[in-house]
Amino acid sequence: MKNQKIENAPPDPAVKPAVEEKTAAQAIVRDDAEMKKLAAELEDLRQTAIRQQADFANYRKRAEKENREAVQRATARVIESLIPALDGFEHALAAHREAEYENYRKGFELIYKQLLDNLVRLGAERIEPLGLPFDPHLHQAMDRLETADHADGTILAVYQPGYAYHGRVLRPAMVRVAVHPGGASNSPVN
Repeated sequence: MKNQKIENAPPDPAVKPAVEEKTAAQAIVRDDAEMKKLAAELEDLRQTAIRQQADFANYRKRAEKENREAVQRATARVIESLIPALDGFEHALAAHREAEYENYRKGFELIYKQLLDNLVRLGAERIEPLGLPFDPHLHQAMDRLETADHADGTILAVYQPGYAYHGRVLRPAMVRVAVHPGGASNSPVN
């Protein structure tokens, strides 16, 4: 019966604050651990959001670049398809210089100029290399003329102008090139 009295005895007031402090300390440690875990998750989510924003920005830039390149390829194909029409106009204008064709000629010249201006506006560049050194990236040698009057590799005549679009040659200029008499020269030609 003595044991029953001790068990039924009121709790010691000094023990209760120690238990409460221990429980409060455990709660604080748990809360700290939970806060650290939540802070780590928040930082992971922030980093994920930053990476996704960067990935999306890169995707957008890549898509814009691919779109620009597709537009440029399509424009280049259009320009390439119109070059023969320009050649036809040039041949027609060169062939009919008689007075009776003057009215037709003026109309052809106007249409030719409009077509050429529109191609230039699209970004086409005409390659007119007369008097320049031969460059195999821009010119196609159709003929050679042995002469000492011009530097070796100088373009003496242009049979057909070339065209480029944004630095890409659509059609090389067909040219006549000067060569020194007596064989190959020692100076390099592009």
